Amino acid sequence: MEISIMIPIVAIIVLSVVLHEMAHGYAANWLGDPTARLQGRLSANPLVHLDLLGSIIIPALLVFSNSPFLFGWAKPVPYNPYNLNNQRWGEAIVAAAGPAVNILLAIIFAVLIRSVDVLGLSEQFLELALYVVFINVLLAMFNMLPFPPLDGSKVLMSVLPLGAQMQYRRFVSIFEQYGLFAMFAFIFLFVWLFGDLFFGFMRTIVELLTGVKMF
Repeated sequence: MEISIMIPIVAIIVLSVVLHEMAHGYAANWLGDPTARLQGRLSANPLVHLDLLGSIIIPALLVFSNSPFLFGWAKPVPYNPYNLNNQRWGEAIVAAAGPAVNILLAIIFAVLIRSVDVLGLSEQFLELALYVVFINVLLAMFNMLPFPPLDGSKVLMSVLPLGAQMQYRRFVSIFEQYGLFAMFAFIFLFVWLFGDLFFGFMRTIVELLTGVKMF
């Protein structure tokens, strides 16, 4: 992969994860929790959201090593679930807002790809737009896996019966003690065990959205 395409791909990952985190903050603010707004996390300035490791170093290493798996993260947006005016579904709505924005971005750029001839867009734009769709579908699908600290774990917690929810909360608290080590271990095991199935399903979604056959 040429350096001329690597740098825009890293930029796409950074902007996608920043918009993902902003969506969490806006959803929490809409539901009555001003924590993210008071800490300046509703800003479109990427610098307030970027995590050196997750937003720059990891995505750059994955891109420059031609990894088939692209991933990154920004600083998690803080929110207080007890401030949410919808205590039943508030956490699930806040959690789902990030992946929802990624899906929205994927759909917008997929429409542009399908309209490339009508709009007279360049081949270079088409290539970058395809990466936008691919990266945002990947971020949405991966973040919705029901495993902490991913967004899907909070959505799952909201739909579980109370007894199962309490047991799952204990599992989450144990998992979170190991931080990044547990996260990287999960990613490694997931890609090793389910990588082909996951990426095959993801490619199908991208191809359905864009009408472009992927590698």
